[in-house]
Amino acid sequence: MPSHPWQHRYTRNGPDYRFDSNVSFIDIKQQFGFSTIRLGRWVSIFEQQLAANLIFDALADLSFILNVPPSTLGLRQSLHLAFGCDGSVDAKAHYQPNKRTLALAKNAGGGALAHEFWHAFDHYITQHLYPHAREALASHAWLHHHQYASHPLNERLVTLFNHAMLGEDATQPSRYLQQAIALDKHHQSHYYSQPTELMARAFEAFVQDSEITNDFLVSGSHQSLLAKAGGYPQGDCRKQLNQNFYQYFTALGQALQAQKSIK
Repeated sequence: MPSHPWQHRYTRNGPDYRFDSNVSFIDIKQQFGFSTIRLGRWVSIFEQQLAANLIFDALADLSFILNVPPSTLGLRQSLHLAFGCDGSVDAKAHYQPNKRTLALAKNAGGGALAHEFWHAFDHYITQHLYPHAREALASHAWLHHHQYASHPLNERLVTLFNHAMLGEDATQPSRYLQQAIALDKHHQSHYYSQPTELMARAFEAFVQDSEITNDFLVSGSHQSLLAKAGGYPQGDCRKQLNQNFYQYFTALGQALQAQKSIK
């Protein structure tokens, strides 16, 4: 069997969900509830198999970390998955809101799955958190809407946004947001302090701080140049946000399981 860089690039330490067997993209679609999965024409059969195993393990790890049923990750079958379809050598992983597609680049998508999943979730959850908002993303809508749909899960999510972006007195930016603003000033950009990017990096940190190690799912929130520059939550802020993420997604998982048992 030929060797491939992907076989040695991504470190993982987690449960053996596949029982050391290969899976297909059909398995991924069925297990995690995606609407469709699209593969690029330049992804070889051998690479398809390697990618399917990597993506399956990463999604299974994410489901385990979030304490939600695996099918939750497909966002009620509204989310599409694409692998190796962009066609650009420099293309990386990204989320396309207009197509509701989480796209992983063939050679540069590893390590970004958690970040891009948050963008997809941030987009999906807006209809439940701020049903009358014009903004497409819940974290952006948070800036402009003080009233959210009343629900215990929404209260947990708003608390998460508050802790990420506001200081203890709720009138000044959080230390994490201040660091992001400083990064934007340094790079002469308006990127790191955007609410959706701020929350995606916080989500990365939460996922990477779990007991499971999966470099294909997430990497960089500890030792990367961005991490060293203050691009991720640090110290007590990181601990608080990790707890908020855990509480929200655990409650979400319990609610989904309860719905399933009623049916």
